Amino acid sequence: MRAVTWTGRNSVEVADVPDPGILNARDAIVRVTSTAVCGSDLHLVDGYVPTMQKGDVLGHEFMGEVVEVGPGVAPDRLRVGDRVVVPFPIACGACTACVRGLWSCCENSNPNAGASEKMFGHPVSGIFGYSHLTGGFAGGQAQYVRVPFADVGPLRVPPGLTDEQVLFLSDILPTGYMGAEMCDIQPGQVVAVWGGGPVGQFAADSARLLGAERVVVIEPEGYRRAHAEAAGHETLDPSDLDIRSALLELTGGRGPDACVDAVGMEATHGALHVEAYDRAKQAVRSETERPHALRQAILSCRSGGVVSVIGVYGGLLDKFPAGAWMNRSLTLRTGQCHVHRYLEPLLGHIERGALDPARIITHRLPLEEAAHGYEIFKTKQDDCEKVVLTP
Repeated sequence: MRAVTWTGRNSVEVADVPDPGILNARDAIVRVTSTAVCGSDLHLVDGYVPTMQKGDVLGHEFMGEVVEVGPGVAPDRLRVGDRVVVPFPIACGACTACVRGLWSCCENSNPNAGASEKMFGHPVSGIFGYSHLTGGFAGGQAQYVRVPFADVGPLRVPPGLTDEQVLFLSDILPTGYMGAEMCDIQPGQVVAVWGGGPVGQFAADSARLLGAERVVVIEPEGYRRAHAEAAGHETLDPSDLDIRSALLELTGGRGPDACVDAVGMEATHGALHVEAYDRAKQAVRSETERPHALRQAILSCRSGGVVSVIGVYGGLLDKFPAGAWMNRSLTLRTGQCHVHRYLEPLLGHIERGALDPARIITHRLPLEEAAHGYEIFKTKQDDCEKVVLTP
C-alpha cells in the first residue's frame, strides 16, 4: 500500500509499505478514506520528538471503513463495513487510567512503555504514527491502518455525515474542546487563546460554546486571525503588540479569567532576547521547547485564574515563571487529549450544528501530494490552515 513516511528531519515521502494485518484478537483493519496533517506532525518532521526511524508511517488523524476485524472484537461493537473515526490515543479500556477516563495515559497500549517512562517519569499511551516513544505504531496517513483495541477506540459514524464533518473527532476537535473545558468557564468570563491554528480555532469555538462572553485569539498570521474573526472571536497580533499589556487593557487591568496555550513547543514571538535564547538552545538540542506562549499565558492570566495547556510539549524548557504561577494562585491544567471521553458529546454538537469542524479546512489533496501538503502547512503558504488528504 501507499503511505506517508518519515525519511529524516524536514523530509517526508509517499512510499510503498507492507499492508497491515491482524496481529491481536482485538485488532481491526481500516481502509482510510480521509486523513489530515496535524501541527503535532510538524514536531516530528522538525526533529523535536526523539526515536523516529526512517520509513515510519506518519499520521494520527484518520477515519475510514472497517475491512477486517479480529476474533476478539464483538460484532455489536464493530463490524466489517462500519464507517468509523479513530481516536489518536490507543487505549485498552480496562486499566486504572482508562477506567478513570484518562485514556491518553493508558497503561497497557504502549509496547515501549519503558522508553516513555524514562522520558516522562511514567508511561504514556500508544499513539498512531508518533514515534517509537509512543509505541512505534504505523499511522493513518496511508491507504490502510491496523487499529489495536478496536473494541474500545473507533466511533461509528452515523449516516448522513460527511468525512469532513467528523474527521477531526480523531484529535484536534476534542483537543481544543478539552483545552476549553479545563478552564472551568463561567458565564461572562474572558478567555484568551494563544494560537490560531486548527486546535486554537477549536479551543476558541469550544470556549464560546461553554459560555465565555469574550474569546480573544492571539495569532501572528493574518489569515488565521481572519478565520477566528469570521467565527466571531476577537484577535490580537503578537508581532505588533505587547500581549500582556493588550490583554490587561481589554480586561480592565485584571487579565483574562482563563488562558489556553494551543501552541506548544515551537512558539514564536516572545521578547526578542528571550526568543533568541530559546532558539539558540533549541538549535543545539540543549532545550526542546520554545515556551513563549506558555510564559505569556501565565503572566497574563488574572490571579486565581486557570492556564490550560494543550499545545504539545515533549521535553525540557527554561525560564518557566514558577513564581507567578505559585504566588498568584494560578491553576495549571494540561494533558494529551483523552479523546474517547469526548467523542459522543462532540458528535452531538456536530449533528445539532453547534460546531462546524469543516470550517478550518483550506486544502484538500490526494495522499500522493502529502509532501506538498506538509510543506505549505509548515511554511504557512497559500494561507494554509488545515490539509486533508485522500488516499
